[in-house]
Amino acid sequence: MTTVYDVPADLLISAIAKDLNENKKVESPEWAKFVKTGVHKERRPEDMDWWYTRCASILRRVYMDGPVGMNSLRSYYGGKKDNGTSPEKFAKGSGSVIRTALHQLEEAGYISKIKEGRIITPAGKSFLDNTSNSVKKEVPELANY
Repeated sequence: MTTVYDVPADLLISAIAKDLNENKKVESPEWAKFVKTGVHKERRPEDMDWWYTRCASILRRVYMDGPVGMNSLRSYYGGKKDNGTSPEKFAKGSGSVIRTALHQLEEAGYISKIKEGRIITPAGKSFLDNTSNSVKKEVPELANY
């Protein structure tokens, strides 16, 4: 059986995002088209379906690192803030984006909340493993592994 660890992250995340968007398991909030993904960003994302990509990435991150909390996810999605002539400093990613995505993934049944943070549910693990299996079948270079 193929798992998340056996396929490239970019191919897996795009396949998961496509599935989340088509099956309407996750809905993009009204404010998503106006918001930046963190204080270190200058503009909003150019991709109109960025919400589904971020939800897919968070789902993969919970699968790989779980249990994870808000602070570790904010640090993962953070980056360097440009301070003009001053040196750059690290800034965390948007907590509202991550929190809303986590709530939507919980409602979809893919992750659950425990005392230590959020973990993947059996339904979420099955969804990610099935998606990674289909991605592996589509890429001929991965068929031999």
